[in-house]
Amino acid sequence: MQDINVIWQEILEKLELRISSVSFMLWIKTIKPVDIDDKDNFIIAAQSVSAKNQILRNFIDKINDCCFEVIGRPLKIVVLDPNEEIEYLKDHRVEEKNSASTEEKNPFVEKFTFDNFVVGKSNQFVYAAARTVAEHPGKRYNPLFIYGASGLGKTHLLHAIGNYIREYQPELKIKYVTCEQFTNDYISSLYSPSKNKAIMDFREKYRNLDVLMVDDIQFISNKKETQEEFFHTFNEMTLSNKQVIICSDRPPKEISTLEDRLRTRFSSGLIHDIQKPDIETRIAILHKKSQLEKYYAEDDVINYIAEHVDTNIRELEGKLSEVYFLATLSGKKVATMEEVKDIFSNQKEELKNDLTPDKIISVVCDYFNISYQDITGKKKSKEIVEPRMIAIYLISELLNLPLVNIGKLFGGRDHTTIMHSRDKITQDLKNNKKTQAIVNDIKNSLSVD
Repeated sequence: MQDINVIWQEILEKLELRISSVSFMLWIKTIKPVDIDDKDNFIIAAQSVSAKNQILRNFIDKINDCCFEVIGRPLKIVVLDPNEEIEYLKDHRVEEKNSASTEEKNPFVEKFTFDNFVVGKSNQFVYAAARTVAEHPGKRYNPLFIYGASGLGKTHLLHAIGNYIREYQPELKIKYVTCEQFTNDYISSLYSPSKNKAIMDFREKYRNLDVLMVDDIQFISNKKETQEEFFHTFNEMTLSNKQVIICSDRPPKEISTLEDRLRTRFSSGLIHDIQKPDIETRIAILHKKSQLEKYYAEDDVINYIAEHVDTNIRELEGKLSEVYFLATLSGKKVATMEEVKDIFSNQKEELKNDLTPDKIISVVCDYFNISYQDITGKKKSKEIVEPRMIAIYLISELLNLPLVNIGKLFGGRDHTTIMHSRDKITQDLKNNKKTQAIVNDIKNSLSVD
């Protein structure tokens, strides 16, 4: 079996689409995977007793569903609080078992290969670039910068590159990390008791590589010291013809507070976006998912899901897994339209009950990294006005509240101001790709389409 951390990361990506951003950050992202034992128990650890209770009360079913989707068989999720985790590790000697087999683990998701990546009009060019880099690391397109909304296949391509290089050039040293992991490793070295040695070890770990892949680089914004360290890591690798591959949800020029010298270097290689798949590609993706996971579903089921889920691939595949899982619970071998209608009708009801103006405003604030007070206050700077108009548009579209009521949410603004904001974003969505991407990302975080 793959590294438990790799498995859990894939589960987290699926959970992020099904849980509100606030709940995800507060209760889910802080969970640690501990072990998968011989009795098919997936042991996870919460950060506190109250967190454990919240998980068991509100999220355990969704975790079970996503676990089934990733692993392909039902496991029992066991949630531990911090004291229970300590006792479990003592009794089962998990840390020793994991450390002994570290060298044997593949850090890449095994099913994320080029062969399993469905190519269509939305991704054919970025696929070709990724394939070229995998075949000739450090020789072409260095750095390779891939950007696009969450769930469109960026991480799949990174893992496909990693799996390809491990198979055909196993002598190369290759590392895949998220921006958060890179930042945490750097901060740990700064606060180590033996700081100088820790920093040297950190640099050796990241610079003595043939291929470095960093996911979600947009989170490096506002982290000046981390940007400084990444700048030198990037320089040393590219100047030595070592391959650097970077993924983000936006192009370098749109990453706020990114230093100009990093923005320039990110733009010095090949930058390419990955877009939402069209209907034909979505159908092909679902057929590929069915084939790989041995999900049996009627063609009408495949077509219905492809028509009604156009946000991203992760949600598309997740919906098929939900439908098939419901069919198996009913004792069926083939998923039918009955399960599809149950899943989609329940989803609409849940969204209707769960979506509130506060939730929409909070998600917009998280996306733009601004405060709730600023977006609802009097500030008129560009970095506040655009998010405010988007929040107003989304509340108007998704909740259909009267303009006067929306105005009260934003510091008592009058209905004409609210109408202008709503209409401005409505117009932008017709021809501004940046606005389209932002609104789609935020809707995706809200789990609406």
